[in-house]
Amino acid sequence: MQLKPLGRSGLQVSPLTFGGNVFGWTVDERTSFALLDAWLDAGFNTIDTADVYSAWVPGHTGGESETIIGKWLRASGKRDRIVLATKVGKPMGPDRKGLKPAYVRAALEASLQRLQTDHIDLYQSHDDDQDTPLEDSLGAFTDLIRAGKVRAIGASNYTAERLSLALETSQRLGLARYESLQPLYNLYDRAVFEDGLQAVCRQHDVGVINFYALAAGFLTGKYRDAADAGKSARGANTVRKYLNPRGLRILAALDAVAERHDTRPGVVAVAWLLTRAGVTSPIASATSLEQLADLVAAARLGLQPSDLALLDAASQETA
Repeated sequence: MQLKPLGRSGLQVSPLTFGGNVFGWTVDERTSFALLDAWLDAGFNTIDTADVYSAWVPGHTGGESETIIGKWLRASGKRDRIVLATKVGKPMGPDRKGLKPAYVRAALEASLQRLQTDHIDLYQSHDDDQDTPLEDSLGAFTDLIRAGKVRAIGASNYTAERLSLALETSQRLGLARYESLQPLYNLYDRAVFEDGLQAVCRQHDVGVINFYALAAGFLTGKYRDAADAGKSARGANTVRKYLNPRGLRILAALDAVAERHDTRPGVVAVAWLLTRAGVTSPIASATSLEQLADLVAAARLGLQPSDLALLDAASQETA
């Protein structure tokens, strides 16, 4: 598997990143271990999680995903084979959110303990915290890099304007800069990234590890009418957002391209992302070895210009 540079960080990442939000939520510990082993065996090396995963589940408090990954790292001894990314900033409880320096430092220590490692390869701001001056949060991240606890930093859910300002602040003050961005980006959700962020990332050589590569499963073709909402924990929200004429048009195009290549719609949707300018390593999750095999297939699928034209036409915001 050919690795790719992530921004100017020096990190070399696989063409896809495993999304760890499923660990401890829709995937139990045993299956998580099997998926992580299979991910490395397939030639991938990048795993993304966050301290808040999966606080939204009744009875969870956050940290469940990191804890499972940490147990796997300890049991497998494979820490040196992965690029490990996690995030900070989403609410974890009263006074446990945002990017204030003291909280960033405390949250990192908690993540290191759960992950059972002495450093994070990519530590990311999960949300923009406009109540904390950029120089304060970037200064805290810089200190963590100097201490050897973090190798590089990234941002998630930033606007083009705020990302540009953060990059300018880093350059002006000699602070660590965001080497990656996690934006929402897939064949359906195109505007968030393409209308501004894409140009900023390409201009400043910021790596892109976009999330929701499969639009929460919609682009697999699993959800095609309202009755499909009960197929998974994500179903109801997925159907509400994506089941409309444009969404169905995209599914039809995915079906057509998948038939040409004797594969599945979700494989095509991920392969399309790998052709997009500025995209480094899309994040995609799997809850079974069969789903993981689809991600491997996507990394190997070469789409033709006619395939890309059909998908681009179907996914335009206006018909």
